[in-house]
Amino acid sequence: MGFLSTLLSLCGFGVGVSSGLVVGYFLFIYFQPTDVKDPVIRPLVEHDSESLQKLLPEIPLWVKNPDYDRVDWLNKFLEYVWPYLDKAICKTAKNTAKPIIAEQTAKYNIESVEFETLTLGSLPPTLQGMKVYLTDEKELIMEPSIKWAANPNITVVVKAYGLKATVQVVDFQVFAAPRITLKPLVPSFPCFAKIFVSLMEKPHVDFGLKLLGADLMSIPGLYRFVQDIIKDQVASMYLWPKTHEVQILDPTKAMQRPVGILHVKVLRAVKLRKKDLLGASDPYVKLKLTESKLPSKKTTVKHKNLNPEWNQEFTMVIKDLESQVLELSVYDWEQIGKHDKMGMNVVPMKELTPDEPKVLTLTLLKSMDPNDVSNDKERGQIMVELTYKPFKEDDLPKDFQESGTVLKAPEGTPPGGGVLVVIVHEAQDVEGKHHTNPYARIIFRGEERKTKHIKKNRDPRWEEEFLFMLDEPPVNDRLHAEVLSTSSRIGLLHPKESLGYVDISLSDVVSNKRINEKFHLIDSKNGRIQIELEWREAS
Repeated sequence: MGFLSTLLSLCGFGVGVSSGLVVGYFLFIYFQPTDVKDPVIRPLVEHDSESLQKLLPEIPLWVKNPDYDRVDWLNKFLEYVWPYLDKAICKTAKNTAKPIIAEQTAKYNIESVEFETLTLGSLPPTLQGMKVYLTDEKELIMEPSIKWAANPNITVVVKAYGLKATVQVVDFQVFAAPRITLKPLVPSFPCFAKIFVSLMEKPHVDFGLKLLGADLMSIPGLYRFVQDIIKDQVASMYLWPKTHEVQILDPTKAMQRPVGILHVKVLRAVKLRKKDLLGASDPYVKLKLTESKLPSKKTTVKHKNLNPEWNQEFTMVIKDLESQVLELSVYDWEQIGKHDKMGMNVVPMKELTPDEPKVLTLTLLKSMDPNDVSNDKERGQIMVELTYKPFKEDDLPKDFQESGTVLKAPEGTPPGGGVLVVIVHEAQDVEGKHHTNPYARIIFRGEERKTKHIKKNRDPRWEEEFLFMLDEPPVNDRLHAEVLSTSSRIGLLHPKESLGYVDISLSDVVSNKRINEKFHLIDSKNGRIQIELEWREAS
């Protein structure tokens, strides 16, 4: 009887389950509910703030703030290189901490402190967005928003007094908003001399700390206490306006600032070789410093004279004493046609002794090639007097980035005078009617200086510096700056075109010592030119 009831119950269970499945499938397929409506799809702008918070609990900064840029490409880059970056960072951390740990263990009688494991985990930091500031100074300012929820495994083993303790850091989180400033921007790789880092707000730092397997952060009150200590300590060191400075290059060398002035006195030449078939030659001397964009300086022409005397003085700016060379070339002036070269020689600046006049008698050569057999021919000699006047250490500011910091004029500058420095940075929105191959022309007291030509560019950047030695401050003078364009095609139709000009009063430069502004160009629709002006007084 018991066996029969069991068999019947099993059969009833099987028939009931099978029937239920068949009926349920039939109802699901052939009977559709009538009260189901299609979901309403609305744009995000039509949702209220509460609905948006539910849909998007963490909205990226580039969505909320239009001045933040998306940097997905940088996050992708970090994701790919993180395994290698993790190892490099941990290795550097170990090497940096090793001498510090050795010093502290000896002080507190600790046997050893070692990293048992050190890895930052598999999750890289994420940049939620980045804001970039544009200024007229030589700097780049960035403000990234960093969020890092890491899964590190940092285990430190401490041995002291015969005991061993293991401390482990887990579940590390950092939310920070740093400001990173690269300045000054220089023409030497990596193109900036220093990095300044500061925090725009107190960072959020969260982590788990295990000692002997127990989580210390779960102790009541300890978590909040540690949080406040970390925030206060970090804020006291890095919260803006306080900064952490990292020097990459020496600013004085990277910016190629002038190191001094070269005074050149061309005395005379003797026994010059005649170049003209009929009569004597008409010699003059051309002087130029290598690695300088300034035009060559020339003496007067001495007509029909193979032993000319000039006694003319020139001043030239030296930027690199080790590499720059003074080139002296003697030419035979011709009224028509090319001027013939009579000979040349060079004087390396590193051979000069500061503040000591040096009279040199140089043999003229055809070229500076030591293998040129033509150098054996007699071409005459030239006598010059050279004096190198370096800037004094007191005249060089410790930091060129300080606003208003200006070098002093070199020793030997006429009393009451100085040096006017003109730095042509860039132009914007310049456009010609027929061509746009811009270059800048600077005219001051009849002297003309030009920047390099840049082809087919409405926003050219030159970053060229010009210097004018003056006997008195240019209080009542004006500087003429003009942007021009020359045709790249050969032809007489529209060979040159003005893209705009501006006349700058120098009275503000003399009183303020330095200005760096963008000037609107006259006769240009939207054109502007950025020029930095410095007045360096004689010490």
